[in-house]
Amino acid sequence: MSAKRRREHFGIGALRFDPATSVFLNCPYDREYQSHFDAAVLATICCGFTPRSALESGTVADPRMERIMRAIFQSKYSIHDLTRCKGEGDANLARFNMPLELGIAMACRSFTRRAAQRHDWLAIVPAGHQYTRFISDLGGFDPPPYNGSERGLVFAIMAWLATRVDAIGTLSPQQVFKGLPEFKSEMRSLRKTWDKRPPWADVVLAALKIAKQLGR
Repeated sequence: MSAKRRREHFGIGALRFDPATSVFLNCPYDREYQSHFDAAVLATICCGFTPRSALESGTVADPRMERIMRAIFQSKYSIHDLTRCKGEGDANLARFNMPLELGIAMACRSFTRRAAQRHDWLAIVPAGHQYTRFISDLGGFDPPPYNGSERGLVFAIMAWLATRVDAIGTLSPQQVFKGLPEFKSEMRSLRKTWDKRPPWADVVLAALKIAKQLGR
């Protein structure tokens, strides 16, 4: 091995990813958020990054949290949508998986000594200051708010990723919006074929195909 440490890569071919350009997407996976999730995946790809997700591994022998931590620690970046951290249903219970995974990302940053490899994270919060009521420690970071819309999510993600040092050939949000209908059509087909659980590799390849058509 040379004096310089070789960069670590995973996968092969079009699915070969580099931790330096990998982004862990921390968000809900229910049907209500599905359209937003598709937009987040395509926006990430169109900024020259590879999305990672808790959905990517079919391995059930390892605990879910272990798989999530592995994906976060193998990614230099992570994006955490905290807009759904509010009471839901008859029991008015909130979801705290997203804040928990944000905490893992913050720890990952603290444990990385080399500045060039240090984990960088983005927390997206509801418009207003509601987040300070359930995770007040974020107040010092000034996380960007968005109005909960799909377009707002795309703008928030791309505005951040486009400014990262590892961004490659970033497309504009307008180009992403142009390609979204076709990508969503691809995702509907994949979900139908795979009974709502398409392999993550197929999701990434579908997004890469749309991004290439858009000029990425």
